[in-house]
Amino acid sequence: MKGNADDPHRYDDIIGLPYPVSKTHPPMSIENRAAQFLPFAALAGYDASIQETARLTDRRIELEEDEKLMLSGKLQLLQDHIQARPQVKITYFVPDGRKEGGAYAIAAGRVKKVDAFERQIVMADGRCIPIDEVCAVDGDLFRGMEEPMA
Repeated sequence: MKGNADDPHRYDDIIGLPYPVSKTHPPMSIENRAAQFLPFAALAGYDASIQETARLTDRRIELEEDEKLMLSGKLQLLQDHIQARPQVKITYFVPDGRKEGGAYAIAAGRVKKVDAFERQIVMADGRCIPIDEVCAVDGDLFRGMEEPMA
């Protein structure tokens, strides 16, 4: 390197030289080179913890006594007509495995079995819905049944 900092030709002596390549170390991959410049996470798992805390869950709705009676009646009617494999829409609560609360899911399809011993509804597609988590059952089979007053 020649000249001072103000000299525009101070690097002229090295401009045309070939790029040095090591004979003992293979060149680093693009991914590894890029990883050098990624932000450093001082607290491992902190981002995942924040995301988990921010994830929203629903609170389980407790049914009133008249709603429980109506649901029980619908499940009995479903059991009585199980041979017809009725088409229903079941709304049920799925507890969250990591935190308090959960989410509500809807299963629509034909019912294969109402298993009172295992306390579950088995759908024709193989899904098993815990009876204790069911909050609503709808379908043509239940047309004409009175809904509880809100």
